[in-house]
Amino acid sequence: MARELTALGHDVEVISGPPYPHLDPGIRLTKLPSLDLYRMPDPFRIPRLSEFKDRFDVLEYLVTSAATFAEPLTFSLRAHRELADRIEEFDLIHDNQCLGTGIWKIHEAGLPVLETIHHPITVDRRLETKHATTPWKRFTKNRFYAFTSMQTKVAKKLPRILTVSSNSYDDIVKDHGVDPERLHIVHVGVDPEQFRPLTDIEVVPGRLMTTASADVAMKGLAFLLEALAKLRAEDDTIHLVVVGKPKYDSKATQLIKELDLSSSIEFVSGVSDQRIVELYNQAQLAVVPSLYEGFSLPAIEAMSCGVPLIATTGGALPEVVGDDGVTALQVPPGDSEALAAKIKWGLGEKHLRSTVGAAGRQRVVQNFSWTITAERTVEHYRALLQEMNR
Repeated sequence: MARELTALGHDVEVISGPPYPHLDPGIRLTKLPSLDLYRMPDPFRIPRLSEFKDRFDVLEYLVTSAATFAEPLTFSLRAHRELADRIEEFDLIHDNQCLGTGIWKIHEAGLPVLETIHHPITVDRRLETKHATTPWKRFTKNRFYAFTSMQTKVAKKLPRILTVSSNSYDDIVKDHGVDPERLHIVHVGVDPEQFRPLTDIEVVPGRLMTTASADVAMKGLAFLLEALAKLRAEDDTIHLVVVGKPKYDSKATQLIKELDLSSSIEFVSGVSDQRIVELYNQAQLAVVPSLYEGFSLPAIEAMSCGVPLIATTGGALPEVVGDDGVTALQVPPGDSEALAAKIKWGLGEKHLRSTVGAAGRQRVVQNFSWTITAERTVEHYRALLQEMNR
């Protein structure tokens, strides 16, 4: 977005806490350091006394110690502090789903805020607690997601909000109580010139690829693992590449051991976008097994690479991937039997790449480029500024 907005002639500054984004040349990055208590390889560490620089560091540590995700609150307060003396430098702020108390303070100080909510995190909270295996894990999940109450309060106050799909629109209205007239849909996108078919890369027979966090129930990785075990009982050449990091105590990691899948799964993380594109092109099928998605960038990244995609019908996925059997293949969420059957069928269809894969890429090129996203977002920047100047 920053790159495309700059290309349209706008002056963009990105304000971020860690981990800091990699931006295109010429785009300013303002870093707001934090204790970064979730950083790898030592998450939930106890900071040294010398690391505490101000009251927001103390607040971050105290909230995290109470088993709640602190960063939406503490980042927003740091952002408000940063911007308090710079109000005249900007026309507006575009907040990317932080929805912390400090974001509303920025708006109150006279700097208009356009908000993007990809989907309400209340959905994550419900799904995570539903799939928690013990009462203690349900309790800890609820504690972790306690920040969603703050996000609901802030969302109700902001004058103009963007979301990425009709499904997310409905969920935001229901969960956050946002006035539907203040909510608008602008799809996010992908760079189809970067995520593209590579003619010099050979497809690896039997290779499946997915992007999923091993410790987030909503991403449905456990159901893909069950499907993989069923498939390998008939064909042990079938294997899976997961873009993401395994977590030692997650349900997915336990399933890998129980189903004896360690030798047939490769987790990949910390690699370049170019390597991700190569991995997509090596895959015979890409899979999005999510129970829910507000949009799903991995889905359109795979489609943009021309890889035949199997996706569930969870959340906004049908809206994003298009018609079943035309631009993608679809299965019900949370159904490992149906997923295994669809994967087996897809692996046996030799021409799927030239039909469904090609049609999927065309759908992305026509509907989901970052250029289109930026152009439509600018329309809402102007509308917000007009509303604020009335």
